[in-house]
Amino acid sequence: MRKTLFSLFIIVLSLGFSFALFSAPVAAQDDTIRIAYIDPLTGSFANVGNTGLKHFEYMADRINENGGVLGKKLEIIPFDSKTNPKEALTQFQRAIDQGIQFITQGNGSNVAGALIEAVSKHNRRYPDQRALYFNYAAVTPAFTNEKCSFWHFRFDAHVDMKIAAITDYIKEKRSDIEKVYLINMDYVFGHSVSEASRKMLKEKRPDIEIVGDTFHPLGKVKDFSPYVSKIQASGADAVISGNWGNDLALLVKAAESAGLKSDFFTFYGGGLGSPTAIGKAGKDRLYQVIEWHNALAIEEDNPEDEKFYRRFQEEYAKDTEEWYYGRVRTMMQMVAKAFEKAGKAEPVAVAKALEGMTHQTPYGQATMRAKDHQLIQPLYIAKMVEQGTHDTKYDVENTGMGWTTVGRIAPEDTAMPTTCDMKKP
Repeated sequence: MRKTLFSLFIIVLSLGFSFALFSAPVAAQDDTIRIAYIDPLTGSFANVGNTGLKHFEYMADRINENGGVLGKKLEIIPFDSKTNPKEALTQFQRAIDQGIQFITQGNGSNVAGALIEAVSKHNRRYPDQRALYFNYAAVTPAFTNEKCSFWHFRFDAHVDMKIAAITDYIKEKRSDIEKVYLINMDYVFGHSVSEASRKMLKEKRPDIEIVGDTFHPLGKVKDFSPYVSKIQASGADAVISGNWGNDLALLVKAAESAGLKSDFFTFYGGGLGSPTAIGKAGKDRLYQVIEWHNALAIEEDNPEDEKFYRRFQEEYAKDTEEWYYGRVRTMMQMVAKAFEKAGKAEPVAVAKALEGMTHQTPYGQATMRAKDHQLIQPLYIAKMVEQGTHDTKYDVENTGMGWTTVGRIAPEDTAMPTTCDMKKP
């Protein structure tokens, strides 16, 4: 009898320990809303992913210090995609297994395409455990056109929108450009940049000759000098490239070493190592299309934005890191508003709250278009200049170089038609 009672005691004690072990984390999770950050934290693009992670942590901290959302704290949980679609899907499943229902990703449209499909498939199979995907940087146009999904929201301008801004600038202000060379990563995003550039240059500047259209492997080229030799031989006045991370930094570094004089029109020349790679050689000839750069606060007399930028640099950045993704601030603020509007952290309710939402950024209104879940926001064309000129108070990545605005595109002028035929729950 005593042995039986002792056994029962052990069982009860074990059950109590198990309850304490599993209930404590759940209780902690009840006090937080978690967002899985699925981006490269190791490998060729680790610098991009780790800097992006700091952006999200900075924004979560800013929201939390102002009371969080729904009385809870926001928490960013990092998962390493290695810029590989299969690995990203594994990490997505890990996030789901941990009970996380909201994810964000941006680096690699190959990864983004896989995640859009995976989230949609998961939500069909498990309607009581749905997930929602906030895309902050994967810009293949199809994601808000023929491949649009109710479960996907994009907070960055897509390829066609950015190339439209670049080609408008070339048409209106760069009559000196006669030859253009296209060089891009060999995957869906790079091909989208090439296709849009060819189409829009033909429409707007039919006199311009496309003297090269080259694709290279994603994240595998260590020496871009052979590619730069082709650009030099072509006689190009300008290069248009959607390259990002090391694939842009190494390209521009090789161009600088070879003495290439062509102007570079880029999506991602403003940060993530690219300014460091080109240095003073980029003066007056490196351009980017972007929603924010670090001279805007001075150019447009916005002390609050300057304070926001300086705080990140002082408390979060290291070495050559910079606040770069203005859209991460917009996204996190809009997502927080959507949680509050929905009244709960539930994917369908949050998605419906985001649809059609307008938000005042420091430099104009942003709108999440309900039809295709594409954010419409102001865009800028910025040129690299020497720090201290053109109202450039701050340099970028400790290079002694900064940015100046040479063109602004109003939100309504960035919007483009969509072929999205969205199925909604």
